[in-house]
Amino acid sequence: MTDQAQGWNRRDFLGGAALLALALGVPTASVMLSPASADEAPSDRQMQVLARVADLVIPRTETPGAVDTGVPAFVALALAHGLSASRTALVAPDSALRPFLRADSSLRHLPWLEATLDRNAQGNFLAIAPAEQARILTALDAAAFPPGPPPQTPAPWATIKGLILTGYYTSEPGGAQELRYELVPGRFDPDIALAPGDRAWSSDWTAVEFG
Repeated sequence: MTDQAQGWNRRDFLGGAALLALALGVPTASVMLSPASADEAPSDRQMQVLARVADLVIPRTETPGAVDTGVPAFVALALAHGLSASRTALVAPDSALRPFLRADSSLRHLPWLEATLDRNAQGNFLAIAPAEQARILTALDAAAFPPGPPPQTPAPWATIKGLILTGYYTSEPGGAQELRYELVPGRFDPDIALAPGDRAWSSDWTAVEFG
């Protein structure tokens, strides 16, 4: 899978904080202001792994999927610039996370994802059957979202999945095709009956509740 197919541009990646803030409509101060260093750029294989899991989370149906809308490139940029607290230093991290920590104790999410999926696949995650990939990702998802109150520190996969959803539902296909969109509602309806197959409204989507 090529960089072009993923909407992936390493030059843009190195200075994307302001662009990321503009795209999401959030204050630039909410992302790291310093440009991502060259060693933050994911490898081609890490981008392939990210694209595969993004496709498993939001596959192409009658509407474009996560890969179609450039979500892998968005997630890589968002992680590098600290969106969703992804550059927060971990306090007393699990021993399994330590090989993937930066000098400031924040986690390198994409190397962690690549290594974790390969380990759970007992080899090359990208080479196994799609059904087995889905099974492995489902197990990782279940561990990241246990029953009960959410953990104080989100699991690495919870952060990545949240950014996949944010990237998709703030895109034009996600916000206006996958969800229903009405620029100016004609009236206020506090209680609307839903029929099977009805889509949610993009104006009511918060990118917070998922799992």
